[in-house]
Amino acid sequence: MKEVFSLEYKYIVIFITVPSLEVGKNIADLIVEKKLGACVNISSKINSVYFWDGNIERDDEYLLIIKSRKDKFKELEEEVKKVHPYTVPEIIAMPIILGSDDYLNWIDETLDR
Repeated sequence: MKEVFSLEYKYIVIFITVPSLEVGKNIADLIVEKKLGACVNISSKINSVYFWDGNIERDDEYLLIIKSRKDKFKELEEEVKKVHPYTVPEIIAMPIILGSDDYLNWIDETLDR
């Protein structure tokens, strides 16, 4: 049987929720300027439902979708926490298990400049 999934991966997609478009743009600029992510997409408004302080909360938020590398995650997390207005910001990552060579090479070229 051929193994098709491995915990060894280089590229990741990071998700961060923010309370406003302005906050999202500021964090996106920070990430790209510091070369912690090659590209940041900012979603249109989403509705989030979650528990906080024992209550169900509902808020409008924006979702940042960042294409980066695993070796950049820790620094990205630290930089985002410095400026993010939430006490516990959502900063999570998922591996990119497949991608076009051209796009993945572009991520490397962008982050290594």
